[in-house]
Amino acid sequence: MPLSPNLRGALFMMVAMVGFTLNDAITKYSSQSMNMAQVMLIRGAFASLFVGLLAWQRGALFQPRLMLQPLVAIRVLAEAGATVSFLVALAHLPIGSVSAVLQALPLAVTMGAALFFGEAVGWRRWLAIAAGFAGVMIIVRPGFDGFSLYSLWALASVACCTVRDLATRRIPQAISTMLVSTATALAMTVVGAALLAPMGGWTPMSGKSTALLALAAVLVLVGYQFIIMAMRSGEISFVAPFRYTALLWSILLGLIVFGDFPDAPMIVGATIVVGSGLYTLYRERVVGRRRIVAESTGPAMAPDGI
Repeated sequence: MPLSPNLRGALFMMVAMVGFTLNDAITKYSSQSMNMAQVMLIRGAFASLFVGLLAWQRGALFQPRLMLQPLVAIRVLAEAGATVSFLVALAHLPIGSVSAVLQALPLAVTMGAALFFGEAVGWRRWLAIAAGFAGVMIIVRPGFDGFSLYSLWALASVACCTVRDLATRRIPQAISTMLVSTATALAMTVVGAALLAPMGGWTPMSGKSTALLALAAVLVLVGYQFIIMAMRSGEISFVAPFRYTALLWSILLGLIVFGDFPDAPMIVGATIVVGSGLYTLYRERVVGRRRIVAESTGPAMAPDGI
């Protein structure tokens, strides 16, 4: 029997999360043999090539001056901060822990939309946001054994991603998404080149290392494509919760590839964060308002500075 639109959308969303998580795992693995600036540079170069070709094919590069539009610039700068902080955290923390902290992004976007755009957020969703950030604190555990300063880099990535997503929502519709993605990929390549010397300089690369980073760039593009397909296939309120399967894949890959077993605080905190996000999605569906959290499941849901 053919799948219903909702089930097909859910399947596409899970495939997208696999793509993003495999990209993260390859990036973390690559950081063992080179610094993160070099990872950004090489992966960004491949991404710029791939995205640029797609944008050119779709006619999105005919007005390159639109890359200088203020909101596009803010988005690119926020993406740069998100990507750098995300990669630093990923290089030093278990992939599951970083992924768990990133699951707070939809809650942060909801809060930012309420504070800066005046969008209505009822008391139930404010409580869900507070609970979600409490869950993040359990994962980070400041002041306790097991706390790592690199957890703050993961929090910084969430903050930068929030600015990025809020700016994205204000970018004029006339500006092509592919143009914005091309500008972002190029910017990440430049940032990687700029940080290369401060982070330790160039490390000679094998063919295997180069191929892995090219694969990582492809996996991110695959993830974006399947997210778009997911959001166009089924109801957003049904499909969006499946973004949280990224956490399951992260924990599984962390265990298999890196031998990182999640501890109790991480499991408890992640459960609270995911539960808060799911409840917020539910409330937005009940009140029939614009789906703020659901919008954060789109192509901008994670650092895309590849």
